[in-house]
Amino acid sequence: MANDKQISLGQTFFAGIWKENPVFALLLGMCPTLAVTTTVAAALTMGASVLFVLICSNIVISLMRNLLKPHLRILMFTLTISVFVTIADLALKAYLPDMSAKLGPFIPLIIVNCLIICRAEACASKNGIVVSITDAIGNGIGFTLTLAVLAGIRELISTGKVLNITILANAETGGWYTPWAAMAMPVGAFVTLGLLLGAVNLINKKKA
Repeated sequence: MANDKQISLGQTFFAGIWKENPVFALLLGMCPTLAVTTTVAAALTMGASVLFVLICSNIVISLMRNLLKPHLRILMFTLTISVFVTIADLALKAYLPDMSAKLGPFIPLIIVNCLIICRAEACASKNGIVVSITDAIGNGIGFTLTLAVLAGIRELISTGKVLNITILANAETGGWYTPWAAMAMPVGAFVTLGLLLGAVNLINKKKA
């Protein structure tokens, strides 16, 4: 029984990272995925905020799952999520004001992020606290990694840098690379995401 439980938790964790990745598999949370992935720093900050909200909301919803009424569950999900989003938003404003200003309304909009509500409905409202935390961590890490990869590609191509570290030196610094400014624009987000989705589908087909 212990081994079965361990396998179940492992499957729950890794499902959120690859098989049921919020972005690549379920196409959830597309608004921040496209909007805040101009830099890796912004992507990691958004990912960490979503991870925090996911874990905390899943814990609370799991604890009160037996008290939820069908006609009130979405309301309770939203109220619970909004509490932790507010905490994350105020913490960013206090400790990372520049990043908070850069992310703008996208931190408060985590309240209506389909990923958070999906995990509350699909997992936390039906399972115990350990499974709910594991699910939240897996999905949160999967979402964060997706944002980081997308942002890394866009930031590198648009500036030649990642996290302010020069990878591809441009002509101004004696290098050969010409930055592609379009990758920092919305079109860059759509093109990069589309190519990554195609690559993930090809990998999954080869595995199958």
